[in-house]
Amino acid sequence: MPGYGQFCPIAKAMEVLDERWTLLVVRELLLGSRHFNDLRRGVPKMSPALLSRRLKSLARVGIVERTEVDGRTTYSLTPCGQELIGVVDALGTWGTRWIGELGEEDLDPHLLMWDIHRTIPIDAWPRSRTTVAFRLDGVAPKASRWWLVVADGKADVCDFDPGYDVAGTVETSLLTLTRIWRGDVGWSHALLDGSAAVSGPSEVRRAIPSWIGQGSKAAIARPA
Repeated sequence: MPGYGQFCPIAKAMEVLDERWTLLVVRELLLGSRHFNDLRRGVPKMSPALLSRRLKSLARVGIVERTEVDGRTTYSLTPCGQELIGVVDALGTWGTRWIGELGEEDLDPHLLMWDIHRTIPIDAWPRSRTTVAFRLDGVAPKASRWWLVVADGKADVCDFDPGYDVAGTVETSLLTLTRIWRGDVGWSHALLDGSAAVSGPSEVRRAIPSWIGQGSKAAIARPA
């Protein structure tokens, strides 16, 4: 991309970082994605060709390292890339506090469920394999059913029925679940006003909000 023609270090940094999707790819790497398909799930609206180009450009400037492990390509951040954690965290905090409006185009069940599965408090779940189903309104039928499975200390998310017994089911709209995850509204408020419902045995109904929790930025204070 063309440079800014300034010696300012902010300008030099932005020559690398302000291409479309670049910081979101860095965000995914900071959150633990290591393989191309995992990165794609974190940026589902980014084309595979563009993701490949961004990874190559990030590797070229020394932010990303590409290695082969057992015949599989793995991507990781170099020490240079790891230093961006403060930048990404600050942007996330600022965006949560000051950019609260969500449009229809901002809602994505694939990204939401992917983000939920990788940051849920697994230690709060039962030790035996446990499955929670989600039924989402306001999305196409093929993207409206999801299953969150926790077993052996690991979480997985499926957009098809994995065939396991379901402990409980969350029914809500994509917008409401997104707002809960972002921290715009709490679980108790959504359950009380009926915008979200949880079914299953009483102990499971009580536990599901704590099993799922909220996103890492949910506790950030918003302006009045």
